[in-house]
Amino acid sequence: MSTNLRSPKPKNLTNHFFFDMKKILSLLALLPVLAFSQEEGLVYYDYIYSENIKSVKFHVDGLLTSMPALDLGGGSVLVLSFDELNTEAKNYAFSIQHCDANWQPSNLTEFEFMEGFSESRINDYAFSFKVKSEYTHYWLTLPNRDFKVKISGNYLLKVYEDEGDKRLAITRRFVVVDHQVKVAGKAVRPARVDKITTHQEIDFTVYHENLEIRNPQQEISAVVVQNGRWDNAITGLKPLFSRVGQQVFDYQDKITFPAGKEFRYIDIRGIRYPDPRIISFGREADGKYVSVLEKDIKRGAQPYFDWRDINGNFIIENTDERGRINYSQNSRLSAGSFITQLTPQEERDFEGRAARATTTQQQLAIQRERQALLNQRRAEADAREQEIYGNNNAGADLHNLQSEYVEVLVQLNSPGEMYDQDLYVFGGLTDWQLKPEYKMTFNPATNCYVAKLNLKQGYYEYLYAALPRGSSKIDFEETEGDWHETDNYYTIFVYYRPFGGRYDQLIGAYSFSSRQQ
Repeated sequence: MSTNLRSPKPKNLTNHFFFDMKKILSLLALLPVLAFSQEEGLVYYDYIYSENIKSVKFHVDGLLTSMPALDLGGGSVLVLSFDELNTEAKNYAFSIQHCDANWQPSNLTEFEFMEGFSESRINDYAFSFKVKSEYTHYWLTLPNRDFKVKISGNYLLKVYEDEGDKRLAITRRFVVVDHQVKVAGKAVRPARVDKITTHQEIDFTVYHENLEIRNPQQEISAVVVQNGRWDNAITGLKPLFSRVGQQVFDYQDKITFPAGKEFRYIDIRGIRYPDPRIISFGREADGKYVSVLEKDIKRGAQPYFDWRDINGNFIIENTDERGRINYSQNSRLSAGSFITQLTPQEERDFEGRAARATTTQQQLAIQRERQALLNQRRAEADAREQEIYGNNNAGADLHNLQSEYVEVLVQLNSPGEMYDQDLYVFGGLTDWQLKPEYKMTFNPATNCYVAKLNLKQGYYEYLYAALPRGSSKIDFEETEGDWHETDNYYTIFVYYRPFGGRYDQLIGAYSFSSRQQ
C-alpha cells in the first residue's frame, strides 16, 4: 500500500479572503435591517404602539404629575407603569437611547452613557382582581440594579413585547440633569399689545459662575416646555446677550405661549359614589361600566373662570373603599379616622414653600415631605379601617389592580357641525397628541360632538382641540379660548455642547408656575 505524503493543494488565499469579506459585508449590511425590524415605526417621542396597552404613567417616584426627570447622581427614581388589557402575562423588555437636544439619536455608544445591561426584562407585574375588568399591570423603576445612566442629556425609553419577534410597545422621553448652572425665570406681560390678554411670555437668565462658556451662541441652547408638553415646546433658544457669568434670554415676543384656560376634568375615581359631573352611570350585560359626562360648552367666548387643576395630567386612583367609610365613629373628622388628604392650610403651606424653592432638589424634598405626610395619613386610615372592617388593602393594589375600566361618553355642545375642522379630546391622557381613538363625531340629534373614552378609574384633565382640514396646527380658539391669568407650569432646560463635544449635556433645569413672582 502506498501512502501519499504530499501536502494537499494549497487554497487560493486571495480568493478565500475576498469571499469571507463578502460574507462579512453582507452580514453588516443586514444589521440595520435587523435593527429596523425590531424597531419598525419607532418615533422619538411618547407613543403607544399597541391598542391593548392603556394607562401609561411615567413620573418621578412619589410625584404623580411630574415630568420624568432625574438629577445625575441623585437618589430619585422614575416609575413607569402600564396595563395590558388581557390576563395573560407577556414578556416585556426595555432599553434606553441617548439623544441630542433635538431628540435625535446621539452618536454615543451604550458604554458611554450607561452602566449595566443594554436590554433588561420588566419582571414586575400583577393581575387585576376583585374587578370585572381584566388586565395585567406592569411596572418598572429607573435606574435599577440592572443599569444606571452615566451622563446627562435627553433619553428615550423603549419598551418591547419580547414574544419571539420583538415588537415596540411604548416609547417615553425622560431627561437627566447635571446641575452645573442656576436658572431663574418668570412669566411676564407679553411685549405685543394684541397678546397681553391671551398669552404668557417667558424671560429667564442662566447663571454659570463655575462654568466657563467661551462661545455662548454656539455652545448653549435652551428649551421651554409648558405643562410638560413637548409638542408645543419652544426649542433651539440662544442667549439674547451675555454678561459676566450670565446668559440672558429676554426676547420680545419670541418665548411666548398661548395661555389657554384651566383644564376640564373627568372624575371617575368613585363608581359607588360618582362625581356630580357624571349624569349617568351603569353597567352593561357583560359587566362593563359605562357613564355619561354632562354636556360641555365651548369656552372661546366665555369669561375666564379660575379653579385649581393639574395642568392636563391624570392620576390613577380608586376612592370607592374610602367613600364607603368616610366618617368617624364620633362623627368627627380627624387624622386616623379615614382622613387621607391634607387640609387646605397644609396644601397652601406646601405650595408656598415649593414656590420659594430655588433648586429642583429643594422642590423634590418639599414634595417628598408632602408625600410622607400623605402616606402617614393613609397608613393611619388603613390601620383604622383594619380595626373596624378587617379590610387591609394596600394602596398600590387598590389603585392599580382593583380599579375598573369605564367607558366615558364626553359631549361638547355645538349649534352645528364644524365642517372645516375635526374635533379631538386632547391632554395628558392622549400623550398630547391627536389620536384616532379620541376623535369626536357630530350627533345632530343632540347637537353635540361625542366621543367614547375607555379610561381606568382616576382623575383626568382634558381640552377640546380642533384641527382645521389641511392643517397640522391645533386650534383652541373656538373650543377653549385663552386668558393671561391661567395658571400654567413651565420648565426650562439648558443644554451645553462645548467646542469639540460629542453630545448635548443638560446642565440646568428650572420649573415654575406662571403665577410665581
